[in-house]
Amino acid sequence: MATLPKFTLGYDKKQDEWQLKNGAKQVVQTFDAKADALQGGVLQKAVGTGGGSVQIRKQDGTIQQERTYPRSADPKRSPG
Repeated sequence: MATLPKFTLGYDKKQDEWQLKNGAKQVVQTFDAKADALQGGVLQKAVGTGGGSVQIRKQDGTIQQERTYPRSADPKRSPG
């Protein structure tokens, strides 16, 4: 099984925005609010057709959850 690209959704205090970054720490997309990124299909579209694993962080930087797109590529057979 191929390794999925890794992404991180986190808050940037200097820019006052939520940023989706790829594994190379390049900003892929920005959001005014975390809810904008988490609404139906937005992250999946931003990650692209190749899919990927998105680590979602809280505003304080701690990990909240991780999502895999497409869901069928999730290596863990567990909810969430």
